[in-house]
Amino acid sequence: MSTDSLAATPDDTAGDAPVPRLTVGYLATPSGADGVALGVALARVTGADLDLVCVVRPVPYDGSPGIAQYQRRLEDQAAQWLREGAALIPPGFRYRTIVTVNDSFADGLISHAVETGAKMIVVGGTGDGLLRRHTLGTVSNELVHSSPVPVALAPRGYSDRVDTVLGTVTVAVPVEPDADNPLPFAEKLVERAKLNLRLLSLVSLESPFDDDSSRDARRAQIAVARELLDRTRAEVSPELEVGVVVADGDTLDEALANLPWGDDDIVAVGSGHLAPPHRVFLGSTAARILRWTTSPVIVVPRSR
Repeated sequence: MSTDSLAATPDDTAGDAPVPRLTVGYLATPSGADGVALGVALARVTGADLDLVCVVRPVPYDGSPGIAQYQRRLEDQAAQWLREGAALIPPGFRYRTIVTVNDSFADGLISHAVETGAKMIVVGGTGDGLLRRHTLGTVSNELVHSSPVPVALAPRGYSDRVDTVLGTVTVAVPVEPDADNPLPFAEKLVERAKLNLRLLSLVSLESPFDDDSSRDARRAQIAVARELLDRTRAEVSPELEVGVVVADGDTLDEALANLPWGDDDIVAVGSGHLAPPHRVFLGSTAARILRWTTSPVIVVPRSR
């Protein structure tokens, strides 16, 4: 493992509270740059330190001479990529660049995040999706189905928004009473980062009919959703700026398509019911939110 670091600015060490850390997975690709930009956006509002991590697979030993030297060259190349990635970080942010060896890039990021007590793992998706949309690659897909640490995903092209100042955390409030709720995580993030909070509920009838009965059922669903959001808002600290929105459509995809997203938004979603306790598992509704939103998304581990 190799590490480079940038000295702290005076404000970075102010106060007695521990400085949070973010593990940012990096490859020399457009999605790697997207992940760095999201890490910077989160660090800008939370005061977190950044760990830029590149994972190198070990070269299997087969008895051939020069294996150790070849492994070292791979690690040196990764260190060079990390220096290029660090050049994307604006002045004034604390960061380290770290090369670690693991058979799996995702497992290497998870191990580093757990060892350092990181608050989140931050990555880009892939570079072959629609601009400003999410497409999961191999690493991000593994992370959102196994990580014990919240996973923050940057949409394609987020590196073009390197100067973004996050302003609002949108929380997808689950309708089912036994579903995992990302709200406690979002509240902590909002309080630390001094962001606004927006509570979101999705309503879709998923009915092929447009008749009085269907319209009545839809109105009833909307009323239930609004009541749920009002109850949820009443449970949130009164010191927080909280908005509520019901996204409505004939289908869930239409409801999501009708929902406006700002450049300063970030979305928090909970894990699906298949998630083991304290692990991330991207559920079906969260996956559809990921497909439609143009904002970064944080997938929160199941709380129980």
